[in-house]
Amino acid sequence: MILIDSQAVKNTCNASIASKGYCFYKSTNGIKRHLAVDTRSFPFFTHCTKASLSDDAGLIEMLSKNINYFKSKPVNVPKITILLDHGYHPDHLTAELKKIYPQILTKIKFELSEKPSKKQKEAQGQSGFVPVKARWVIERSNSWMERCKILIKNFERTLDNATAKMNLCFIRLMIKRLAS
Repeated sequence: MILIDSQAVKNTCNASIASKGYCFYKSTNGIKRHLAVDTRSFPFFTHCTKASLSDDAGLIEMLSKNINYFKSKPVNVPKITILLDHGYHPDHLTAELKKIYPQILTKIKFELSEKPSKKQKEAQGQSGFVPVKARWVIERSNSWMERCKILIKNFERTLDNATAKMNLCFIRLMIKRLAS
């Protein structure tokens, strides 16, 4: 299973015009970090886009840049489940990815994460924000990135440099895990 999410991050004055965008949903002027992790929070793919790009378009860019990963997967193994939050539209994603790689749906399937209803929350005695089962893994990975001081805001002039900094953060985290 792969969990996917995006995170809008503010730019600093150092960021170039090419990397600036405004995310209306988060009211953020900056970039979006798109992240795909496995169930143990190890990164599969990372990608940075302008914040003005939709979550769907950013995910399509990220998957198309890494399409060779899916092409190399044998067809006879079970499909990879990609768990999305409700900011994504699986029908649109499948239509666009079919244009890039028509056989992709033999290797992946999109699934929207379940969102607890108000009645379910009340039955459990909860209110407000309730962590969604399995989604907390990707949210934890996003918060781990926030621990890297350089990733609190976007200080980079290019989107490629911002992606490289994100990758370095995860390399650091994985080395720490190996060392302990």
